[in-house]
Amino acid sequence: MWHGRQHLVLATPLVATCVLAGIWDGFQSGLFNGSPIVDRPAPLVVDATLGVAAGLAVLVRRDRPRLLYVTALLSWGVTGAYPALLIAQFAIGAHLRSGRQQILLTAVMLAAVSGPLWMVSGGDGAVPVSFVLCVVPVLVGLYLTSRRELMANLRDRARRNEREERLRIEQARAEERAQIARDMHDVVTHRVSLMVLHATALESTQGRDAVAIASQIQSIGRAALEELRTLVGVLRDGAAAPLRPQPGLADLDELVASSRALGLTVELAVEDGLRTPALVEHAVYRVVQEALTNVHKHAHDARTVVSVRAVPDGVRVVVRDSGGSLAPTVATGGGHGLLGISERVRLVGGTLRTHRPPGGGFEICADLPAARLVEEEDGA
Repeated sequence: MWHGRQHLVLATPLVATCVLAGIWDGFQSGLFNGSPIVDRPAPLVVDATLGVAAGLAVLVRRDRPRLLYVTALLSWGVTGAYPALLIAQFAIGAHLRSGRQQILLTAVMLAAVSGPLWMVSGGDGAVPVSFVLCVVPVLVGLYLTSRRELMANLRDRARRNEREERLRIEQARAEERAQIARDMHDVVTHRVSLMVLHATALESTQGRDAVAIASQIQSIGRAALEELRTLVGVLRDGAAAPLRPQPGLADLDELVASSRALGLTVELAVEDGLRTPALVEHAVYRVVQEALTNVHKHAHDARTVVSVRAVPDGVRVVVRDSGGSLAPTVATGGGHGLLGISERVRLVGGTLRTHRPPGGGFEICADLPAARLVEEEDGA
């Protein structure tokens, strides 16, 4: 509705000018004795009718520019009125989509205007006047239409880019929440496994060191509940996880110590001076954590060796146990832990392999492209 009113407001002075040009010689060419075609003036009623027709055609110039063109051509040929001619040529350039029709109609109008002018004033007067009346309005219409379309396309592109940017931000947030959820899942799973193992140890001691073991179970349970609350908040509400340093190579000693406290025999060998980015260090920590959890469950009396060393393409993590018996009262898992660390290793560009050595036991080997990642971080 607003655009319709705006169109009517802009068209009103143009309509009035076309109607006035039909009855007032101030808007008619003074080079002719009435009509450019017939050397005598037309009746006033004819001039007024053509002026009104041109004025009404101005109202529909956007949808029917050819109708305005015809009335403007008649007004010029009968009365020598030029306002409708200028508006019609502008409408041809602005609202007619066919380039071939634009050229053809402009050529016809140019001939209709320049012919009588040439006969009256010669080429010196006819050429510039005809060009101004017939060609310039078309060019102005083409320019304004092209500019309007260009601005509309730019606005559409800006809105599209804004929508795509919002989608990218939402996707990045979703991926970040998923990553946080995976990390916390690993932590909670590890802590719950430790609680089960401590409870098993409490049962096997038959009351000895019960207070110390119960205290450890309590501490681990509280930590697991806190991590679980954070995990649920991230997944349900999209809340930000508490900022904390991600565990890496420096935390492997503490991780191995907690396993030794449960009676697991673990040897840790980390190459001195090993330099890896934080993302890879975190992946190394998770691989070792999941591997030790599996040893607790499936071979709690085995001897385990954890090795982290540099290789030509990056860093290699190997966790190998000698094999043993299943921990009492511990149910076997569904293998989701290995799937999780396999996906984590793949995300940083590494590979994970698991196999049973000929001498027995189980081995997990992860190759991570730490060297390449370090170079990329230094370059950034």
